Amino acid sequence: MIGVIGEGSRGAEERGGDGIQWLADTDGEVAGVVFARGIPPEELARRMGADPAAATGPISGREIWDLDIETYRPGDDGDGVIRVGEQDGWSFAIEYGDSTGGELLTEIAREGAEVVHFRPMPEQPPALLDYARDGAVLCGFGLGQERWRWGQEPDLLVPELIAANVLEADGVTPCTPGLGPATGVRRRTLGAVGRHFGLRLPRGVLGELRLPAYVVRGRPELEPR
Repeated sequence: MIGVIGEGSRGAEERGGDGIQWLADTDGEVAGVVFARGIPPEELARRMGADPAAATGPISGREIWDLDIETYRPGDDGDGVIRVGEQDGWSFAIEYGDSTGGELLTEIAREGAEVVHFRPMPEQPPALLDYARDGAVLCGFGLGQERWRWGQEPDLLVPELIAANVLEADGVTPCTPGLGPATGVRRRTLGAVGRHFGLRLPRGVLGELRLPAYVVRGRPELEPR
C-alpha cells in the first residue's frame, strides 16, 4: 500500500497536523491536489489517465522539478504528472504541469467515490475547490468568492464556512475584510473543508517525502520502477 505516515515523517506538521490550510500558500508549486475516498491511490492514478503499471519508484517533490515537464505545447497536450499517496483513509494525487484532475473529476468520483479537488490557479484567480461524489459535482466555489457556488448541492458546506468566519450567517455576505488578507480567507476556507471531510496532508509531500509518480498526459520522461 502506498502511504505517507511511516515514510520518514517525524513531526505532527509532517503528518498533516496543519490539515490542508497550508495549501493556501502553494501558488505555482503544484497544479492541484486531488483527494479521493473509496479508491486506493493506484486506482486514483488510473482514473486520472495513468497506466497503473508505469509508476516510477518513489521520488520526492523536489525531484519532480528535475523532470522535463512541458506545461504548454502548441497544438498538443502539455505534460501532466502526479505523485500519489494515502492519508487518513483518503488517497491523494499531487498534480504537476498539464494534469487531468479538473477535467476528469466526475470520472474519478464514479461508483460511489468521493473527491475533493483543490486548484491554486495563480495565473487566473481565484483558487478553486470542488467536491464530487458518485459521478456528480455536488458543490464548488472560488476561494475568496464562496458566496458564488455551483453543483447539485451548492450550499453543502455553508454551515462550515459560516463557522469558520468566511461567510456571515446569511450564507452570502463575506465576513469583514478586517479578519485578514486574501491568504487568510483561503486558509480559513481550506481549514473548514479539511475539518468537514477529515482531510490532512503533510507539508513534506512537496519536499522530501518520496511517493510514486505517474504520467497522466503528454510524454514527460519518467523512469519506471
